[in-house]
Amino acid sequence: MNKYILVLLFFGLLAGCTNTNWREASREPAGIAADPTTEKHAVIEVYAADAFSWRGWFAVHTWIAVKPQDANQYTVYEVVGWRVRSGLPALREYQTATPDRYWYGAKPEKLLSIKGDKANQLIPQISEAIARYPWANEYTLFPGPNSNTFPQWIGQQIPELGLKLPFRAIGSGYAD
Repeated sequence: MNKYILVLLFFGLLAGCTNTNWREASREPAGIAADPTTEKHAVIEVYAADAFSWRGWFAVHTWIAVKPQDANQYTVYEVVGWRVRSGLPALREYQTATPDRYWYGAKPEKLLSIKGDKANQLIPQISEAIARYPWANEYTLFPGPNSNTFPQWIGQQIPELGLKLPFRAIGSGYAD
């Protein structure tokens, strides 16, 4: 195949990517998280979604959501690179009833879900580990630390989570 055809194929694939405008990409809930207004038990969930734009062909973005017993919202923790470029910490924490929102057009997949007494016991450990996360103010796309380094590191601090990130969680090996 000649170089001209390969270049056309490459740019054709880029043009076919659905997540090219982050401002218009879906951030709607995927409907896979337990509703915190009806689920009274403690909940820990970890999500992964294709990374934004063409990077989603190769990599995922991951995040952690926790909901203490009787809480009406989840606390979501994630690492985002644009925050560092804006002078903010890479590690972001926010409250939401919908921790399973699309990641800029990409539907998330639930990697881990723990509910009840075990979640209730592990949430304080997660909070303590997050407070010790060594790269909270850093972000490097490759090799890391990045959005996948964070949950991998938390999983290493708390083996009881049994967290296994997918192969496409590029940067998760940075925590090793």
